[in-house]
Amino acid sequence: MSTDVMGADLPLWAQVLVAALVLAGALIALLGSLGLVRLKSYFERVHAPSIIATMGCWLIMHATWIYFSVSGQGFVMHSVLIAIFIAVTVPITTIFLMRAALFRGRRAGESVPLTLSNLVRNEPQEASEMAEGAKPAETPDGAASEGTVKA
Repeated sequence: MSTDVMGADLPLWAQVLVAALVLAGALIALLGSLGLVRLKSYFERVHAPSIIATMGCWLIMHATWIYFSVSGQGFVMHSVLIAIFIAVTVPITTIFLMRAALFRGRRAGESVPLTLSNLVRNEPQEASEMAEGAKPAETPDGAASEGTVKA
């Protein structure tokens, strides 16, 4: 068994800073997990992990960056790339999941937030419409326009 202590080659200020950043990232991730347990509906719960995952990831990325830079191993590009990937993909995924849940909830007749668009109906789909599919909306002159749903 090795008697070397990890981080022994780092100055004390770097050890404290890296430990604080990793601990802060872990605590923020824990807060996001508690938000999943505490909040009731899907629309409330979706925000906790998306925002918290990005922030916790960035704190841990900075700790990794400082550790490897101060220890003389050079700039760590892979941790920066991982953090950028998470910062870009988490919000986009959250938006798509939220839109899918809103669409499904509206079609099922559940109480969901109102739409801000005239293109998506905010009432449940009737059985006859489900069998036919979406009907094209009519324009003011009475002609049907393709690609829009009647509001």
